[in-house]
Amino acid sequence: MRVLLVEDDDRVAEALVPALTRRGFHVDRQATGRGTLDRLTGVDVVLLDLGLPDMDGVTLCRAIRAASDVAIIVVSARGEIDDRILGLHAGADDYLVKPYDVGELVARVHAVRRRRGADPVGVGAVSTEVFETGDVRVDLGRHEVTVAGQSVALSRKEFQVLALVMAAGGAVCTRERILAEVWGRTWSGANRTLDVHVATLRTKLGRPALLETVRGVGYRLGQV
Repeated sequence: MRVLLVEDDDRVAEALVPALTRRGFHVDRQATGRGTLDRLTGVDVVLLDLGLPDMDGVTLCRAIRAASDVAIIVVSARGEIDDRILGLHAGADDYLVKPYDVGELVARVHAVRRRRGADPVGVGAVSTEVFETGDVRVDLGRHEVTVAGQSVALSRKEFQVLALVMAAGGAVCTRERILAEVWGRTWSGANRTLDVHVATLRTKLGRPALLETVRGVGYRLGQV
């Protein structure tokens, strides 16, 4: 997913760009409002700071929305309810107040994309897609998993975790994304819960190498 970060603060950008890159995003940074409209081609989500040095962020938000249907998430230190309402009325899909947790930002990005029907394998999406690797087959439409032609019974959340990793085709699925897509939230024991589900999947499928751990990041499809 390609993200355009419109942020004038170098310190914020220097921390956020690598954090998002580690989570599988391709991030471009724009330090000013002017020039932003020229960089929207191919962008999936705009992360827009309102406190720009050369123009009002709300005005830019309106201009982006007039020029493109790209998803817009305002990320701003302006936290008053009037500011949020103004941003949403200007065309933003979501509004996140600084300081924020990167995990929450990632979850909101995927939630916005899912609402727009653009995020693959969203929870509750109806799909006829089938994913296969080796002798493991995941049929999204029939909500069915087979290994070597034999059906494997999975819980709903186990199925969703497996489907996300399979659909990524070898790209890393971050913990934040899996928790956002499957559980819709995070909590103090969330990582442990996810690890248990992955361990159970490996046992049920009989293919422990299928779900490969990327330490400190998440999971990806391994070699079967």
